[in-house]
Formats: sequence, structure tokens, C-alpha cells
Amino acid sequence: MTILCYHTVEQGWTSPLAVTPAVFSEHCSWLARHKHVIALEDAVQGIDAAGRLPAGMVALTFDDGFSGVGEHAAPLLHRYGLSATVFLVAETLTEHGRSIDWATTPPPTARTLSRDEVLELQAGGVRFQSHSYSHPDLRALSEQECERELRDSKELLEDLLSRHVRFLAYPRGLHNEAVRRAAQKAGYTHAFSLPEGPEEVGRYSIPRAVIVPGNGVLALTIKSSRRYTTMRRNPVFPACRAVARRVGQGLKPGA
Repeated sequence: MTILCYHTVEQGWTSPLAVTPAVFSEHCSWLARHKHVIALEDAVQGIDAAGRLPAGMVALTFDDGFSGVGEHAAPLLHRYGLSATVFLVAETLTEHGRSIDWATTPPPTARTLSRDEVLELQAGGVRFQSHSYSHPDLRALSEQECERELRDSKELLEDLLSRHVRFLAYPRGLHNEAVRRAAQKAGYTHAFSLPEGPEEVGRYSIPRAVIVPGNGVLALTIKSSRRYTTMRRNPVFPACRAVARRVGQGLKPGA
């Protein structure tokens, strides 16, 4: 896999969504030394039929638009000269806002980026795209409702950013044929998933590898390799990944 998905960089939030600043710093250092990190706009031009970039190339993405991206991740990205794209939940940027109710573990201090913070980060080189309007399971919506959800996000973000928003990351990576059609109708050119196993690759189902707590440099090495795509096409991949996750968290494989 050559497109990586983080969520946030936070200290003290025990969540599948958060890696610590120290871990992210190690990741950035390793990526700067061993990979060519390219912008997502360039990545989609070079993806092959298996969802892979040319050898040695990686793109970085963040889902949800947590403030930790600005507070902790952006300075490290700048230090190591790495580019990244953040997928925003558009409703969090409205006047009424939105609580982080999609997180399974309530964040003690985490919040989402403000409009001013998004614009400041964009001026510093961080790119922004859509993670839907309200972070629903898009599969539970009718195709018309899904198209409206995705179009509302696109329009709000384009108005804020003063640039085209063409990319969509499905909330939790979940999608089906109707969702993919809705994404295309809403005006997106590419959409990104988080496949748990074998999945057909296309412009509206581009795979990413999610980075979770416990993923050190070894896991990063595997997940950023072209071989990772081949591995996840194996039917036993989900079971192997579950074992690897438990080992990475310091647990016994069968505990």
C-alpha cells in the first residue's frame, strides 16, 4: 500500500484514532529517509490497477480534521519536508458545529480544526479535501441523500478554501456501488477507502492503509510497501492483521 491514513496526533488520548507525537515524529523521520512522499493530487495520477504507486512513493492523509493535525502533525511535516492531505468533516466548520460523536472513545481534550486554523494550515501547504458533511455511514442513506450529503460538504469546503474539492474519503472507509455513484454525481473525481481485505480498485475505491496505535516503524515499513496491497488480497489477511494488531499493542495473539 502506498497511501497512508492517519487520524490525529495527540498526547494522552487512548484511541484507535490517535498516535502520539513521539511515534509520528519517528514515522516522519523514517519516511523522509526512505520514501518519496508526494502530494495526493500527484498520487492519483500514478496509481496502478492494484492501487499501488511506483516503488518508493507514498502519500500521507489524515481523516476527520482533528486539531492535533495542526498542533502536533503539521510542525513535524514541515520539519521533515513532507506533504499531507486532510479530509474534513464539513459540518464541524459550520456556525453550529458538530460534536465528535463518531469516535468510539470520547476524546478528553481533542477537538476539530476551526475555520481559521484550516486556512492557516492551507497557507502553510497542507491540503484539504472532503470527509463528507456529517460523517454518517453513507451506505445507510438513499442514493439521493448520499449525493446531497457529499455535495453539501464539497460546496461548503470549496467556499471556505477558495479552491476545488475533488477528493472524498468515505467515513470509516465504508462504501458500496450506490455510494460510489453518488460520489461521482456530487462532483468528486476520486474517492478513498480503508479496505479490511480484498476489494476492487477504481477511481472511487482507492485503497489506503490505516495507521493505528502500536504501529511502529516496522509496521510503517510494511504498510507503505507495494507488497502490502498483494498481502491484503490474500483471504487470510484479516485474521493475520488482527493478530499483528494485538502483538503491536503488547497483547498475546489469542488473548
